Amino acid sequence: MQEPEFSLGIEEEYLLVDLDSYALAEAPPDLMTDCAAELEKQVSPEFLQCQIEIGTKVCGDIKEARDDLKRLRSTVARCARQHNLAPIAASCHPFGDWKTQHHTDKDRYNDLQDALGGVVRRMLICGMHVHVGLNDDALRADLMGQMAYFLPHLLALSTSSPFWQGEDTGLASYRISVFDNLPRTGLPPQFDNWSEYQRSVQVLIDIGIIEDSSKIWWDLRPSAQFPTLETRIMDVQPRIEDTLTLAALNQCLMRMLWRLRVRNQRWRRYDPFLIGENRWRAQRYGITDGLIDFGRGEIVSMSDLMDELMLLIEEDAGVLHCVREVEHSKTIVAKGNGTSRQRAVAAKVQADGKDTDAQMRAVVADLVEAFHEGL
Repeated sequence: MQEPEFSLGIEEEYLLVDLDSYALAEAPPDLMTDCAAELEKQVSPEFLQCQIEIGTKVCGDIKEARDDLKRLRSTVARCARQHNLAPIAASCHPFGDWKTQHHTDKDRYNDLQDALGGVVRRMLICGMHVHVGLNDDALRADLMGQMAYFLPHLLALSTSSPFWQGEDTGLASYRISVFDNLPRTGLPPQFDNWSEYQRSVQVLIDIGIIEDSSKIWWDLRPSAQFPTLETRIMDVQPRIEDTLTLAALNQCLMRMLWRLRVRNQRWRRYDPFLIGENRWRAQRYGITDGLIDFGRGEIVSMSDLMDELMLLIEEDAGVLHCVREVEHSKTIVAKGNGTSRQRAVAAKVQADGKDTDAQMRAVVADLVEAFHEGL
């Protein structure tokens, strides 16, 4: 079997905040114009006016992805600064209130508002999506069922949304709890082949519920627009280095699964009920309390799981030239991810005797700073 390209594409959604108050700000009309003048179709509005989305070009490797993502983040930050705004890459604004936000006046978003009602109004959340290029539909269907096992691991590493409306939710990813209120979300169903996937999607298209598969928002899906598998479970990353690590892990995991397929082997497919338990653990605890290893029949720490994962994808990281990026996953576990860092900032300010409002503003200030790291 010819080896796929395993090309990369990264999409990130950002929240825009006022630099004086650190509160959410509606995007000025000129901001999108300013960004689009430089980034063209690589930048677009999102569902809410306080959001903006970017997407890299199709990248051959992680180095290309790094260069393009740095350019995109830098441009958005510079254009936002001209309007006294700054982007933050966290999946929930620590003290923003969805009830005061307005959705973007665009046909797609107007249709979503009409179709989903009050559920979609709460979508004050941001995520990141990683596309990995695969060369045929049968391969995409086959790898989707196996790749689902690793989705909780990716979520746990990525969590960046512990706060909601000024309160610590006790969850590492509150974004997931909001997003799961939408239809056609969560873990992907298990399909035996591409035809079975197509038939299922076509039922909803024929009835008129959806126009195409882009309205299916599973944690992992075949892209409707590109020949890729698109991983969507992850929170967006405050720091660019963590984004690149998650992208490289996706790329290496899919190549590892492809290697098994070439040898007539495969990763064991577990029932979504079991994977869902790990998904909940990742949503609740992030990197702090470990995930279930179903082979061992026990909960294993994220540190041990990352060591095992590094061994699994060692060959793939070498071939894809992303050893540094995947090894950074161990640094994330050791030093903290987006959620643990936000809580640490809030705890430090609280220890200084400051109230909740001051704690939340300090968290946003740190997120603004984190966005610019490595640019």
